[in-house]
Amino acid sequence: MTETTRPADRPAQPPADRPARPPVGEGPGEFPGGPALFRLDPDVAHLNHGSFGAVPLPVQEAQAALRAEVHADPDAFFIAVPDRLAHARARIAAHLAADPDGLAFIANATEGANLALDAVQLADGDEILVTDHGYGTVTAAAARRAPVTTVALDPALPDEDAVRETVLAALTPRTRVAVLDHVSSPTARIIASPRLLAELRERGVTTVVDGAHAPGMLADPLAGGADFWFGNLHKWGYAPSGSAVLAVAPQHRHRVRALVPSWEDGHGFPRSVENRATADYTGWLAAPEGLDLIETLDAAKLRAHNSALAAHGAALLAGIPGLTPLPHTPGLAMRTLRLPPGIAETPDGARALREEIAARERVRVLIWPWPGGGGIRICGQIYNRPEEYERLAAALPAYLRRA
Repeated sequence: MTETTRPADRPAQPPADRPARPPVGEGPGEFPGGPALFRLDPDVAHLNHGSFGAVPLPVQEAQAALRAEVHADPDAFFIAVPDRLAHARARIAAHLAADPDGLAFIANATEGANLALDAVQLADGDEILVTDHGYGTVTAAAARRAPVTTVALDPALPDEDAVRETVLAALTPRTRVAVLDHVSSPTARIIASPRLLAELRERGVTTVVDGAHAPGMLADPLAGGADFWFGNLHKWGYAPSGSAVLAVAPQHRHRVRALVPSWEDGHGFPRSVENRATADYTGWLAAPEGLDLIETLDAAKLRAHNSALAAHGAALLAGIPGLTPLPHTPGLAMRTLRLPPGIAETPDGARALREEIAARERVRVLIWPWPGGGGIRICGQIYNRPEEYERLAAALPAYLRRA
């Protein structure tokens, strides 16, 4: 692995006067070959895979080869793009147990939300239901389309049944669409469970599911049969940045139209949505390599390992006075804890704490804002080691005391 030069103003080690915290057990051992698959800065503890993902070297190499094709013969490459995308889409669909004719490549979850909501038929007075755990730009897409009702989900709700009951109780006679996270980004828990989706369908509510964290982390990401579902491949699916997919149920496909018209509009969904003229398609064409790699590494073993790492980190952080573990969905590779009152209650406060920890400790985590005390989210990935979570746990109490 290539050595990375450390900036002169970055300390080589944590301050020597910081007391070390005893580990909680030993944590899972190294995933065989896992760290060597990535070209990450070895001086940084990358505990925030869920925000941007990381691209393994074999996928980087596949994309580099595709870019070389573009530069060698642009005409040949771009003329063949629609058919090559269809082939790549079929490979992705096989991994997700999806219908390739109902699946389209898109750039990210926010684009998926806009495409889905644009295809929904609404009348005056209709409302869209969202939750306060939703991703900001996805919620904003809903608010552009119709008035929204926001369901407040207490982060401490004990299980999926409690979440389901809270969402159903918020429905009104005007609710026509529900926009729900599959796995919530800040609180790392299942919201759009198959049972909730079924009950919404029985009530005539169209379901739009933000599955940003599902591909690669969940064995069956399309479980539940939402009307519209979109998921990022560049997070847990090991794909290049800007790779995502939108899955649409058959009865809605004829209404899905590209946000920008293209020469493929006459073909309808999904080709009409995928065509971006002379855009960089290499990430989408390389995306199947990421899901292929997960299967090669043994997907079940990989998911169990990542979940165990996140659980180990959460157990370490739970020993810090003032931190409160939140209920989680078993098997996920993310865990969250609430911070004490007064800390990270606003977006600016959360951002400042996140960046200070990154700059001083060389640890990347997500700090999310919430009234009454924000939260911290950690992730587990095959490039992580138990001692990285121990490093965070040793450093964090000083920040909480100062705050």
